[in-house]
Amino acid sequence: MTAELTEVLDRIDRTRRARARVREERLTMAHGAGGKATQSLVEAVFLTAFDNPELNALDDAAALTAGGARLAFTTDSYVVKPLFFPGGDIGDLAVNGTVNDLAVAGARPCFLSAGFILEEGFGVADLTRIVSSMAAAARAAGVRIVAGDTKVVPRGLADGCYITTAGIGVREHDRDFGVHLARPGDLVLVSGPIGDHGMTVLVARGDLDLEADLRSDTAALTGLVDDLLAAAGDGVRGMRDATRGGVATILNEVARAAGVTVVVDEAAVPVRPGVRGAAELLGIDPLYVACEGRLVAIVAPEHADAALAALRAHPLGDQAAVIGRVDADPAELVLLRTRFGGTRIVDLLVGDPLPRIC
Repeated sequence: MTAELTEVLDRIDRTRRARARVREERLTMAHGAGGKATQSLVEAVFLTAFDNPELNALDDAAALTAGGARLAFTTDSYVVKPLFFPGGDIGDLAVNGTVNDLAVAGARPCFLSAGFILEEGFGVADLTRIVSSMAAAARAAGVRIVAGDTKVVPRGLADGCYITTAGIGVREHDRDFGVHLARPGDLVLVSGPIGDHGMTVLVARGDLDLEADLRSDTAALTGLVDDLLAAAGDGVRGMRDATRGGVATILNEVARAAGVTVVVDEAAVPVRPGVRGAAELLGIDPLYVACEGRLVAIVAPEHADAALAALRAHPLGDQAAVIGRVDADPAELVLLRTRFGGTRIVDLLVGDPLPRIC
């Protein structure tokens, strides 16, 4: 390791270990983008105020025990624009996103709540279409929407329709589970092509002079997770669904949670040609583009073949791939082996390369 590289790594380490704080006096869109600004906001404001072990784990769903029952609980808000896009809409996005947060936490999704913030003047036909989509997605995922709330705000104070969902699931596997368990030698799997959702929504806005046959990958991952866990069992260290911030953000979360390095092979990362072409035209790295029906799994090497076969046997995972491995040093970094034989750091973004997409 050269002296220059050592100095760079030392600076990164000092920065990451410094106490998180929000430098801005007012929030910007970057604070909701899932990158460094979001991380600082969460750690400096929310974790400081709400400090508790369940929240501090920063998993997709909180692992809880109540009355002897092993539960998982999660919540998320959806503010996508446009509300309807090829492959889905804000309704099935809200259901699938919450279901997936439970599923990748190793839980069986059971019940959801749904809160609606609606703008005065919003069309009843559009609301009916969204709710029908949610109902269909819930049936497909095997969950029930059992509670909710509705608020209508004056015209101009919302963007048509916002949805907040929360979900409860049962943790059926009596073992420790999570990406913090990643260890050197483990392999990194992704369940299919990345970036479909984010690029689809961006093109669907019509703000760009782009024509591409793109479709969101929004889907419930429960069945795929079941098959993966049945095939690889305890060999699955942990999973995450690659939504806001994309696969790159998830891998940084893995590296940080486990104190390891994740090394990714750029040539092994599956990206559809249409997504790759649109991303290249816009100067966007697909690794940072949101998915809504893809998971990242950290798997012990001796179970990797079984895990990959199980993913590929499922319709949602037929293009699954091993995209990298876990190493020991340098800790808490994600490195990309490029197609040209070089290596670069894949860091959390400061802002957001895309407008709001989930």
